[in-house]
Amino acid sequence: MQPKHVKKTLIQCDFDGTITEEDVSFTLLDNFADGNWRERLKDYNAGKITVGRFNTEAFSLVKADRAILVKHALDQVRIRPGFGKFLAYCEHNGIRPYIVSNGLDFYIEEILRAMGAESIEFSAARTRFNPEGLDVQYIGPDGTRLEEDFKGAFTSSFLDQGYRVLYAGNGTSDLRPARRTSHIFATGSLEKHCKRLNIEHTSFTDFNQVIEVLEGLK
Repeated sequence: MQPKHVKKTLIQCDFDGTITEEDVSFTLLDNFADGNWRERLKDYNAGKITVGRFNTEAFSLVKADRAILVKHALDQVRIRPGFGKFLAYCEHNGIRPYIVSNGLDFYIEEILRAMGAESIEFSAARTRFNPEGLDVQYIGPDGTRLEEDFKGAFTSSFLDQGYRVLYAGNGTSDLRPARRTSHIFATGSLEKHCKRLNIEHTSFTDFNQVIEVLEGLK
């Protein structure tokens, strides 16, 4: 348990490319999208469309059913080393881990279950399976649909609840919410942005490094 004078701590953690070593959603799109989804990705990376619109349009190209997509995700996924130990550390030290991901809820749920980590809280794009393609929506902490800054909406909610929020992420979409938190654990594109902008952060390649720093943040 944390001392009473210390704020309750929550670590907001991205999923694809942070907990996993690759982006599971991109793997699914590469293998199952019936069309050139990467053209939409270019528009998103150029700031022409929101993440909500990108995922809505890209995953509408996927016609495969849930069982096929889940099997592919489980067969291909690689979990970043130390994540299980990280969850155990959080539980032992009263830290609340919460996954907020631009990825899709169905494969995150199944991957966590396969790891024996199904009790961890997460929020991601809600997925409905239709013959015409997947329908994905982002629902914020207040129950409203969002087109952008999904992760930031949860960061705001956690801060409003009085948490000391830490952040672990790997992508451009993590930069804005991460900058509002008490400490950033960065890999991938987020690490590059932090270095470019001289933002204080901890670089990491596995979650054992995260644990080491958490020891010093108590």
